[in-house]
Amino acid sequence: MIELETRTLAGGEILHAYPKDAAIDTLPCVVFYHGFTSSKLVYSYFAVALAQAGFRVIMPDAAEHGARFTGDEQGRMARFWPILMQNFHEFPALRDALMAEGWVSEGRLAVAGASMGGMTALGIMTHHPDIACVASLMGSGYFSSLSRTLFPSTDDWTPQAQQQLAEWDVSRHLDALANRPLLLWHGEEDDVVPAAESFRLQQALILQGLDARLTCAWQANVRHRITPEALTCAVDFFKKHL
Repeated sequence: MIELETRTLAGGEILHAYPKDAAIDTLPCVVFYHGFTSSKLVYSYFAVALAQAGFRVIMPDAAEHGARFTGDEQGRMARFWPILMQNFHEFPALRDALMAEGWVSEGRLAVAGASMGGMTALGIMTHHPDIACVASLMGSGYFSSLSRTLFPSTDDWTPQAQQQLAEWDVSRHLDALANRPLLLWHGEEDDVVPAAESFRLQQALILQGLDARLTCAWQANVRHRITPEALTCAVDFFKKHL
């Protein structure tokens, strides 16, 4: 049995899931980020599955998504990279609020996400050594190169903004990704974020002998979507490492 609620935390609405009667207990906790043009509610099946496995789950909405959506769909499509950056910048306040609630078992806070959420998880991993482990599903951490092909930069995406994004790029932080458990899951036929993005990171870690804590899972004939196998893979990863 589990419980789910929406509530305000760190100034924003979150989806909060946890095992029944464990609302105020300290638990291993996963912060999960949704994909672009989606929402926390659309990805709530991750909250259900992870809570059933004994975890507390916190799912925020990204800027201009879910409870924060302003209705400007066309404008949002031009702001993928600024929205991703905002996820990075908003994480510390969310983490601090979780700690202030006393909800997280010591040293057992993880981050995960799918698509844009997977990118968010990888970026957060580069800057936050207190995160215990990370799962990226159909994501990429090679922001500088991908930003030229995936939702390419708009006119207001300045060189300064591009440089700020590059500071979160995994190519600059391989050591930080190697010192904790990391899961990369990708459908081999992904038509939005190519599976080659995850393979590139896997190979970069292997070439530098930094893959001891890396778990990779590829699923044949799968495009840009989460499958039941992906969900099971993520839950099993956190049951083992968190």
